[in-house]
Amino acid sequence: MFKIRRAKEDEPTAPGQVKFKKRSKVAGVMITQYVEELPEGMTTPDFTRKPIALTIQEGKLAIFRAVVTGNPTPTVTWVRNDGEMDEERNITVFDANTGEYQLQMPDVAADQADTYKCFARNEYGKAVVTAALNIIEVGFKKSKAMQQSRTAVRETPEDFKKALKISKVDMEAKEEKKTEIDERFWELLMSADKKDYETIYAQYGVTDYRGMLNKLSERKIKREQEQSKVVERLCNLKPIELKADGDAEFELEMSLKDPKSKIFLFKDGIMIPFDLDIEIKHGLKQVGKKFVFSIKGVDPNDAGLYQVEVDGVKIFSTDFKLPLVEFLVKIQDVKAEEREDAVFDCVLSQPLKKLKWIGKSNPLEQGEKYDITVSEDMLIHSLVVKDCLVLDKGIYAAVTGQASCNAWLIVEADNDPKTKGKKKARKTTRAGGGGEELLKIAEEQQAKNQIEREKLIEKARAEATAAAAAAEAEAKAKAEAVKAAKPKAKAATKTKTKKRTDKKAAVEDGAEKTEEEEDEEEEDEKEDVEGEAPAEVADTEEEEPAQEKRKRVREGPLVPDTVIDPGVYFTGGLSDETAIIGTDAELVCRLSSEDCDGVWYKDGNEITATEDICIVKDGTYRKLIIKNCKEDDAGKYRCEADGRKTEAALSVEDPPRINPDDLTEFRKPVTVKVGKDAAFKMSFVGREPMKIQWYSEGEELFEDTHIRIEKSSSHSRLVLTRCQRKITGEIKIWIKNECGTIEAITQLVVLERPTPPLGPVDIIESSSTCIEFKWRTPKDNGGSPITDYILERQQLGRNSWKKLGKIGPEPKYRDADVDHGRKYCYHIRAETDEGISEMMETDDIQAGTKAYPGSPSQPKVESAFKDCINLVWSAPANTGGTNLLEYNVEKRKNGSNLWGHVNPPNEPIKEKKYAVKDVVEGFEYEFRVSAINISGAGEPSSPSEFVFARDPKKPPGKVIDLKVTDSTYSTLSLGWTKPTEEEGVQDEAKGYFVELRPAENLEWGRCNSNPIIMSSFTIMGLKSMAMYWVRVLATNDGGDGEHQELNNYIIAMPPPVRPQFTDKKMNTFMVMKAGNSARVNFNFQASPIPAVKWLKDGNPVGKHVTVSNTDTSSQMMIPAAERHDTGIYTIIVKNLVGQETSSVEIRVTDEPKPPGPVELEETVQMRRKTTGCTT
Repeated sequence: MFKIRRAKEDEPTAPGQVKFKKRSKVAGVMITQYVEELPEGMTTPDFTRKPIALTIQEGKLAIFRAVVTGNPTPTVTWVRNDGEMDEERNITVFDANTGEYQLQMPDVAADQADTYKCFARNEYGKAVVTAALNIIEVGFKKSKAMQQSRTAVRETPEDFKKALKISKVDMEAKEEKKTEIDERFWELLMSADKKDYETIYAQYGVTDYRGMLNKLSERKIKREQEQSKVVERLCNLKPIELKADGDAEFELEMSLKDPKSKIFLFKDGIMIPFDLDIEIKHGLKQVGKKFVFSIKGVDPNDAGLYQVEVDGVKIFSTDFKLPLVEFLVKIQDVKAEEREDAVFDCVLSQPLKKLKWIGKSNPLEQGEKYDITVSEDMLIHSLVVKDCLVLDKGIYAAVTGQASCNAWLIVEADNDPKTKGKKKARKTTRAGGGGEELLKIAEEQQAKNQIEREKLIEKARAEATAAAAAAEAEAKAKAEAVKAAKPKAKAATKTKTKKRTDKKAAVEDGAEKTEEEEDEEEEDEKEDVEGEAPAEVADTEEEEPAQEKRKRVREGPLVPDTVIDPGVYFTGGLSDETAIIGTDAELVCRLSSEDCDGVWYKDGNEITATEDICIVKDGTYRKLIIKNCKEDDAGKYRCEADGRKTEAALSVEDPPRINPDDLTEFRKPVTVKVGKDAAFKMSFVGREPMKIQWYSEGEELFEDTHIRIEKSSSHSRLVLTRCQRKITGEIKIWIKNECGTIEAITQLVVLERPTPPLGPVDIIESSSTCIEFKWRTPKDNGGSPITDYILERQQLGRNSWKKLGKIGPEPKYRDADVDHGRKYCYHIRAETDEGISEMMETDDIQAGTKAYPGSPSQPKVESAFKDCINLVWSAPANTGGTNLLEYNVEKRKNGSNLWGHVNPPNEPIKEKKYAVKDVVEGFEYEFRVSAINISGAGEPSSPSEFVFARDPKKPPGKVIDLKVTDSTYSTLSLGWTKPTEEEGVQDEAKGYFVELRPAENLEWGRCNSNPIIMSSFTIMGLKSMAMYWVRVLATNDGGDGEHQELNNYIIAMPPPVRPQFTDKKMNTFMVMKAGNSARVNFNFQASPIPAVKWLKDGNPVGKHVTVSNTDTSSQMMIPAAERHDTGIYTIIVKNLVGQETSSVEIRVTDEPKPPGPVELEETVQMRRKTTGCTT
């Protein structure tokens, strides 16, 4: 049944060569690689742009375009799936500018409709992709071809057999050459109606109809087996359609076995996301079992094969093709000035809701920079480039999929010297645009499209009329031919009957039929079928009684189904119906005439009206009503009228059903006490076998020690033994058979004593005379309402408990029998009809203590005027355990120690805001707020900031005479003069903010978080020798004024100073004993920081000498002086301004060394001479 492909290791290949396939990133492209490993830098061929399927009118220019990659550069060839390529009619072109390989077919004809393949090959592999070419025929060509095929002279069987034998070899050769059929072909066939088969065959160039149908049947069986795993029922598959509003949608009806199954949507093999919201690009809308997939705002990129999968199983496939759209008016080059808007307009030949705009090789979308609009007739498309800058210069294109056009945008810079360095104002003018001419062209095209539609409708009507006339003439000719052939047919029938009898006898005698006899017998049988006439049947019935079982044939000529009868015809056919057993079913069709009667058939047998079957004639409607349907009523029904017929299938289903009275009884809740048994029973009818399942709170129940389930063909019973409170909830029975499902739901209530009340308790009042508190009800009341709460009380320090008794079902208690200052503890129990709960113990509650609220937040001044100041604040975090009742607001003048109430005592403030109107203009006030609960007023809040009672002020002006008064390496001192006041323009400044910005940074930062009052400020923490920008702004209650900035940047350094020594007395001579340390200090001043250098006798000091420098001093130290350290030491202090030197002489002294050692030089008699040396 299926062809199993051998594994790769079993396939014979040439030595050293492999051949395996891999997928491309572009859907629909198949790559075959010839080597196992590709050399470095080498690649197999691939398509970056594949040719797309074309549907084009006869006589137009058809172009397939492809762009390929690969190293080395691949060779591109084109072939047809059926037939040879004609070089004159098929021109191959390579465009070096775009890198496109094109197959051009000028003046395309109907015989060029086929599936074309594009091959890209190099030494490492090949890539192949297919594209279909569909031709729309013009005029009556198609109808004439149909008439010619009907009126053509039939070949004799002998000629047919000879042609069949001769072509066997050719067919086998063709089968070897036949290329692999695209998988999209099968996907479309399995989801299409039979009437669309011919179109799909033509699209993919398939001619072997019978072979394809056999393979299609096998694939359908396999696909249905896969679908049965996830889908119970699939019907009403509607292919994708383009709507008038520019959207597209397709729909299907299916029943999922598992409602949680995941649905996926693929386009050309690539999964695309979708959402239940139909406002996005791809949406899904589900109504019952009906699924509608929609594509919002169709554009050329949306064309392709769409497939729906459920849990990885393919359910439905549909191919979406867009009509060919051309540019009637292309976009033109636009020359715009800087800060001006540029407009590109184009006019299309067909309405299109959206096209693709590209700017400088990037797709453009609606937004702040670009405005994309479409006219109401969807023919005029516009792109507006807002606020053009020089950077926007480039090529802009409009793309509809197969067609495109582009134009330049040239932006002229504004070279006006007056505006140089300043931000230019945006212009309100627009450059480009088609204006009224485009509207005229669009109106003409819309009218032209309407005329073409009307012409097509007229042509279709004319073709139908001509076909009907031809069919009528053909029917008359056949009737005359049949009448003339009656005598010959009788004689031929007798002769053929005798031949069959002789051949049967020969077979019984053991003789074998030769090939010629078999052919002759086949020809005889064929002639019997083709030449069968009413007269022949009548003669056969007279001569052979055994032939009476044959179907009765009407008198007169048979009218083929393909002939269009100009008389009565069906305007509405029968549709498949499904009825439930025991209900009525109705089949309805509609005729074009009221006078014609219809004849009804069931499974080929004529049916008449009975008690259970009604045949109704209602105007042009013909109805067949079957009452009280039974399983035997299922079958195929046909209605015939005047040679026309329509068929439909009636399915009689017997799904599970429940008697309404039984269902009402079952839905009543079942109530049992804990530890008792609960039983549920449900009776039903339906076709067997049936699957029965019981559920508790959504979980399926299975038999165990506490669960028993009884099942039969008519009822099921569930028994739950020793029920516990936790199984209280929903009980559901679910019944299913091949015809459907049904479920019934009831409630199980298991009664038990309640759980303890919930704490902690909330204290409502705790005073010297009473304690009032409340608590929460039990988490589970045990299935019965709370009837009473039982309380008992213990005074802290005592061992006895006082019973307070039952207080009713309200979870609240007020105890008035308390002593001031005592603490009490309470036990609380809940009581129902099923018993008393465990007790809940409260915390200790003291009588007479008052819990005051905390302080609210600091009040903030929202606004201030001369006669009113508006305050707002937040509630305290600590409410004292009770609800806040009100607030008190107090005020105090600046300089006074007395606080006074703002609101009268009998008019408390309920909200957390208040407008203080008891103020005097010009005075400064501060405010505080205290919260009040049932215990009284709490502590007041911290006071607000001082605020003047006056109308809002104007912001101050710029500060005057901003200058630098001093600077160091880490600080900068500024000074300025207070800005002037101008009534109604700028008011007095109340403070100042100093802002600083490093030269390498673009953001300003404030040096003081709060405004300063003084007109001077010292900036701390600067980076030595760094450059800074500084500015100062004044502020008051009306806001911040304008900034005043220094004209130039400043450097963090003191003023330039030439180095000079600051010591009043400098020691120029030092004497010290050897072994002691020597220190020499020099103090100096210089700006910027100088470089310090020490010399000894004009040479750098030795390594044993330590030099320590600061910004204002330098020290030289000799840790242990020796005699050789004697010399003149010079210090050189140098910076950018100049240098200064100073010297000091250091003399190191030491004790003389002892003489020796003594050496004998010469011995002289009577005289002794010694020599020695000193150190």
